[in-house]
Amino acid sequence: MPDRDFPNPSAPRRALLAAGVATLAAPGLARAQGRYPDRPIRFIIPWPPGGSADSQLRSMAEIATRRLGQPIVIENRPGAGGTLHAPYLAREARPDGYTLGQMHLSVIRRAYLVRNAQWDPVEDFTPIIGLCGWLFGVAVRADSPIRTWRDFIDNAKRNPGRVTFATSGIATTNHLAMEELSAKEGMELTHVPFRGANEGVTAVLGGQVDCIADASTWAPMVEAGRMRLLSVWSPERASRFPEVPTLKELGYDMVVTSPYGVMGPKGMDAGVVRTLHDAFKEALDSEENRRVRGNYDMPLEYRNTADYAQFIRDRAAYEQAMIRRLNLSIG
Repeated sequence: MPDRDFPNPSAPRRALLAAGVATLAAPGLARAQGRYPDRPIRFIIPWPPGGSADSQLRSMAEIATRRLGQPIVIENRPGAGGTLHAPYLAREARPDGYTLGQMHLSVIRRAYLVRNAQWDPVEDFTPIIGLCGWLFGVAVRADSPIRTWRDFIDNAKRNPGRVTFATSGIATTNHLAMEELSAKEGMELTHVPFRGANEGVTAVLGGQVDCIADASTWAPMVEAGRMRLLSVWSPERASRFPEVPTLKELGYDMVVTSPYGVMGPKGMDAGVVRTLHDAFKEALDSEENRRVRGNYDMPLEYRNTADYAQFIRDRAAYEQAMIRRLNLSIG
């Protein structure tokens, strides 16, 4: 009886074997013809577990898993100021939609702060979606004679170089924002960088520095009456501090939230990107994720794929210009 798989027994078996080898050599092609995703997705968070970004992204991953039908597996890979994952995504990860990571401003900025950058923030990644940011602001000790932002500006102008501000490090978003505000006002401040915002809060409470300009680590101290908040840098007033003006209300065309999003390796398929965008957008809009963001005072900074790509291009140009103007470098 003829072999049903080979109705023509005289067909060259070597040609069939060659076709089989070619199929095995191109597993990506076979997967591309199937439904995406068909296996777990790896998501690299470049911070230790438990922080605000980690909590928000874990929440989104859990919610997006329901729509995608495959688990999004979180991998924490802290180090290098939150950029340890960037060279891996840029140089090693496959652009198949199964390895993703957090895109944030340090990934953009660090490429211009080091001599031999291992990635180009504009060219080496696929932007997927912009998500949210952090609530930044300037706070002083509660017994400070500085009661308003105008008081702060006037005092700084009267005492050039003597007013100090704490941040969580050199060339952070908040450091650059304070330098921009100083340039706009024609004032001279002295930057005192710490290893983290908690140390800056302690230094303000101890009287070692005049104020802190950072994300909302100061919030519990403001609510407890131990610190006074002079301004917030979000698009609208913070719901927790409705009496505190934004930078825009104070006359500056500035919103500073250090927004972040999701990226993958360069060259991802547009259909895969769309599938991921839609799943993460649904998660971002959910009441569950809204509660997580509220717990950490994280303002919404949603951008679709095209808008997020443009934001990254624009932000890269801004970071390069600021770093050159301030002559900043980290080696």
